[in-house]
Amino acid sequence: MSRSGQPAPAAGSSVQHAAVEALAKRILKGIYGEGESLVMPELMAELDVSQTVLRETVKVLTTKGLLGTDQQRGTFVLPRAEWNLLDTDVLRWKLAAGVSSDFFADVLELRRSIEPAAAALAAERRTDEDLAALDAALTTMGATADDPELLVRADADFHTALLIASNNRFYAQMHRVIVPVLVQRDRAVLGADGAFEHPHAVHATVRDAVRDRDVDGAYMAMLELLDKSAREHP
Repeated sequence: MSRSGQPAPAAGSSVQHAAVEALAKRILKGIYGEGESLVMPELMAELDVSQTVLRETVKVLTTKGLLGTDQQRGTFVLPRAEWNLLDTDVLRWKLAAGVSSDFFADVLELRRSIEPAAAALAAERRTDEDLAALDAALTTMGATADDPELLVRADADFHTALLIASNNRFYAQMHRVIVPVLVQRDRAVLGADGAFEHPHAVHATVRDAVRDRDVDGAYMAMLELLDKSAREHP
């Protein structure tokens, strides 16, 4: 047992987790290219794992759309179009491997199709608890003039709270995709030289519309927030 009173993780599970992480990162970084067949004995040696661990690792990455198997080709890297970017692990690996500006542009298009609609639903359905979460994120955001990392977290908290406030189970889940990309983009913007307009006011406009149950106003305010961000950080 661990000190927390919970069962300690099995050694095998930690070895497999490390193997999954290592192989996934190699695929996402292009060390193994699309369509390339993996030589399993060589891979066992490179990852320093047993055949059983490697077999289970391949199973995990197959379910995530990174690897495929067949009798003729063995285990091979699937085309990027097959990678499940909606999977939180795949998205995390992708962000860690590095992404281009067109990746952020694709995510912005996704956000424009989801977040304004979520804001409109939040204005219609939000609870007092939802509003409190939005208020808390805004309060933190307003106190971040000298703390860029706190601003990043407050921005993430606001957009997560908004999606949850839609009270639509599918929109609520989208924070798992939207927020990690938002955090990476925020950090890149705040880490670059040059001034930026603090985002508190534009977020407060969204919150106000949600609070006032202004469905159309919430939709347009969120759309303007996203478009403003795109204009300032193309």
